[in-house]
Amino acid sequence: MAPPRTPKKRPRTYDAAKIRTAVLTQFGHVREAAAELTPQQLDAPTRLDGWTVRDLLAHTSMALGAVDRFLALPEPAKAEKAALDWPFATAANAPGIADRSREIAAEHPDVTALLAATEQRFAEILAATADTRVLPVQAGPMTLADYLVTRTVELVVHTDDLNDAVPGLDVPLDRQALAACTRLLADALATKAPGGSTEVRIPPFAVVQCVEGPRHTRGTPPNVVETDPLTWLRLATGRTSWKAALDDALVSASGERADLEALLPIMA
Repeated sequence: MAPPRTPKKRPRTYDAAKIRTAVLTQFGHVREAAAELTPQQLDAPTRLDGWTVRDLLAHTSMALGAVDRFLALPEPAKAEKAALDWPFATAANAPGIADRSREIAAEHPDVTALLAATEQRFAEILAATADTRVLPVQAGPMTLADYLVTRTVELVVHTDDLNDAVPGLDVPLDRQALAACTRLLADALATKAPGGSTEVRIPPFAVVQCVEGPRHTRGTPPNVVETDPLTWLRLATGRTSWKAALDDALVSASGERADLEALLPIMA
């Protein structure tokens, strides 16, 4: 007997207006926190190899400034990629992005002014640009609406990096930005390891089924992984390891197909 076919899932949709607000809100939190940092804190190292806090903030500015650069280029005929394609395309561009972030940090010694100018320009762009505008993103042409979903990952993950680098800073995470970031990376896991044998729960934002094997249909799933959003983001982006998260009781995993170590990180 042939195995049952796994139903094709529809891509998750996001409320474009809420994503716009979330991106602006999270960037505003970062800008406000940066204004309070001392020169010593700006020059402190981060958990990103070779990056200072100043480099990290410059990169955060670059993450939104990219929209302005894309709009200055010819518009592609159509969107070929969606937000879900983006996590798998970032690794190839990582070295160049790191170099450019350091260059921007060196070019703009007043990083607070840089962030303020970026925020103002980005707000102007959002007011003047339709969600359907296609951008020539390196990962492949995608609409502004989809690209802004990827910006929630950039901003939330790097806000967490900033909080890690500066003890006591505690930059807040916008709930909508955190939700979108969590869901996008959870869906990326399900895309990387399609199947229905394992249920990954990241309350309160996401539940996905993944990993080949017997498909669960009712009752308690035989293979369950559960963690909180921040731990999930750190696992998905390589900020922490599967083993470390298990050892610290930040992840619960039950069932013979609940070991996700070989599938992580998603973005590396």
